[in-house]
Amino acid sequence: MKLRTPMPELEGATEWLNGEVTKQDLVGEKPTLIHFWSVSCGLCKEAMPNVNEFRDEYKDDLNVIAVHMPRSEKDLDLEQIKEVAEEHGISQPIFVDNKHALTDAFENQYVPAYYVFDAEGNLRHFQAGGGGMKMLRKRVNRVLGQNEKK
Repeated sequence: MKLRTPMPELEGATEWLNGEVTKQDLVGEKPTLIHFWSVSCGLCKEAMPNVNEFRDEYKDDLNVIAVHMPRSEKDLDLEQIKEVAEEHGISQPIFVDNKHALTDAFENQYVPAYYVFDAEGNLRHFQAGGGGMKMLRKRVNRVLGQNEKK
């Protein structure tokens, strides 16, 4: 996805966990962070406490949505996805993307991957990989129009 591209519709989920949201629910009020993860991704699990901390810290200012992107047949097990989500404290809505509908719409190839959209629903930042939470925080703060939070 190119920067400033509008957020794709959140359609084609195999299932939603922790509640379902639509693009219309997200756009217009506040920015949105959409993060892709997978049960078979070690870096995703390592990064999850940071994502959760982020979600909690910015809960009033930022929508946070998780997308489970399977990387193999083994990753399609819904019970395992639920277990790992619970184990890692993922309480935000999770789009289970077993058919890669959203993965394809985002042209995403990576887990973990982070997409930051502004309040109007345009992509303002993308990053992939386990590190870089400082950069993500900086970009989110910029989209929120805030100075750096400590």
